Amino acid sequence: MNRVEFLKNIPPFNLLSLEVLADFADLFTETKYSKDTLIYQQEITKMKGVDVIVKGKYESFFYDKEHNKRLPESHGEGFCYGGISILLNRKKSLRTVIATKGTVVLSLKRKYFAGLCQSNDAFFQYFTAEYGRLMADDDFAHFTKAPPSFEQSYIAAEQLYSRRIESVDAQDILYCDEHTPAWQAATLMADHKRSCIIVRNGAGQAVGFITDITLRDKIVAQPGFDNTVAAKEIMDTPVVTIDNQAYVYEAILMMFRSKTRYLLVDNKGTLEGIISRNRLLSEQAQSPLVFIQSVKLALSVDELKGKWDNVPHMIKQLVGRGVNAEIVNQIITSIADTILIKIIENVIAEIGKPPAKFVFMVLGSEGRKEQTLKTDQDNAIIYEDKANEHREEVRAYFLKFADMVSGHLDFVGFSFCSGGFMAKNPKWTHSLSHWKNNYELWLQESVPETSIKFSTFFDCRYIYGDPTIMDELHEFLDEKLKQPLEKLFFQMAKNALQYQPPLTSFLKNIRTINVGDREVFDIKKAMTPIVDLVRVYALKHRIFKVNTGERIKALQKNDVFSESAAHELLHSYYYLMALRLKKQANDIIQDNSEPNNFIDPTSLTKIEQVTLKEIFKTIEGFQSRIRVEFTKELF
Repeated sequence: MNRVEFLKNIPPFNLLSLEVLADFADLFTETKYSKDTLIYQQEITKMKGVDVIVKGKYESFFYDKEHNKRLPESHGEGFCYGGISILLNRKKSLRTVIATKGTVVLSLKRKYFAGLCQSNDAFFQYFTAEYGRLMADDDFAHFTKAPPSFEQSYIAAEQLYSRRIESVDAQDILYCDEHTPAWQAATLMADHKRSCIIVRNGAGQAVGFITDITLRDKIVAQPGFDNTVAAKEIMDTPVVTIDNQAYVYEAILMMFRSKTRYLLVDNKGTLEGIISRNRLLSEQAQSPLVFIQSVKLALSVDELKGKWDNVPHMIKQLVGRGVNAEIVNQIITSIADTILIKIIENVIAEIGKPPAKFVFMVLGSEGRKEQTLKTDQDNAIIYEDKANEHREEVRAYFLKFADMVSGHLDFVGFSFCSGGFMAKNPKWTHSLSHWKNNYELWLQESVPETSIKFSTFFDCRYIYGDPTIMDELHEFLDEKLKQPLEKLFFQMAKNALQYQPPLTSFLKNIRTINVGDREVFDIKKAMTPIVDLVRVYALKHRIFKVNTGERIKALQKNDVFSESAAHELLHSYYYLMALRLKKQANDIIQDNSEPNNFIDPTSLTKIEQVTLKEIFKTIEGFQSRIRVEFTKELF
């Protein structure tokens, strides 16, 4: 094979002159692969050079954390692999590469490749341009820019108490003289895209500051305003400084105490930068409380979507730090509730005030305050009964309202409920009297289908509107639950026994199912029996707590569960929840994929596997209890 003739038509070597190709042709080495061979591993293999395929194929892809192949590609004759990895990925292979049987490649050592890049700009630019093209693909960019490991990142709330001001990226200080006209100070701020300028006196000392708000309140908002007034006449005081060795939390407290929005950073007597309050608070964006506050301040559905997209990173860190899953659930629920309330308020502002009192309630896991990162929307609307002449008008408003709210929720990331348990479904937007009829019908029929509906709608929680409507519904249910309801409890107990903990019969190993080419267990189904059996006991004892953990504690307080039984259930439930949240966060952050509930037991540590087996045994024990108590069956 004439290598020069071959290479002159292969990008990017076709950018080189024939003379250069002739000089380098003999530096290529030829390699043949007789069978499918793993050549490079993503982010592991250090590239020795670049390869040009002469014959056969390279199969390349990314592996996600569960060893699934992502973005697979097939490369044939003339393809050049390795240049981007050497130049732009620390010499490590970007992707995993397998050479198929019969593949022949020409390889050029890294030092010779570097020489070509240094001596020929077009050759070098070919790889940077190709990298830019590839990075336009979101999935490629995700796997290329791997998210930092947990050790490299930590909760900003903890940084608050350990991080010093010197680590914050302060801006250079923009100054003006105290005699500078206001219009000129404003021009300087505009030119430098700043919202604050520091005023200095003749001795060079910082004596005040002017902000956008200063200009608005003291110049623009004044009748017949004079923009030639000197800076010292309108500046705000005092200038507040902080030592660069102070802690971030001290800076935030100082800002709130002094009501200033800007701090000058002092380094041993020299002012070296300026920090805004917004900047410091944004540094704490992953702190749950600050994050929730930022959600409240979001102005658009697009902003709300961006906030929800950031939640998995926060949850991964919280779980990784060992924060109790019950608290993590509360944080997710608080964020989701805040987003929902913002959406409801925005829709009302758009279509006008409701024509009747109403309650927007959430159901299922959201109603129980047990949302995870794989969540859909379960909600409903109850509105007050109106006179016949207004009935259709009221119903039309709330159906339109529900449709808009559900649409915005879907856009943000709370997908439509596949079972249709949403307010946008006309079945679940009705008057209070209609809802009472629904519950009464479900209680009377007590067949499997209606018991499932009753279970879903028993896990209901007020979100927005007139809470007295919800109170009236609970009072109605409380009266109904005083009646003999053995048939209902029987059906609900049967439902709680539907899912068996994934344990094999004899060896007590974790039983798996096949999903694709993986053996996994469904952690959601493993948790479901706890939710279901606790709900049955809560119903029987007319406990209107919605959260599974709160129900368990209330049942213990009522002597339905012993202290040890309650402890076992709480531990089991929240241990499983923590695993589930961690899995889902990894799906989103590491694999850029939709979160799911499938866990490969081999991905767990031995301690985790042993703990799971004990938890599954605990669940089996409680299922035996509910089987005897509510179904009168032993097996």
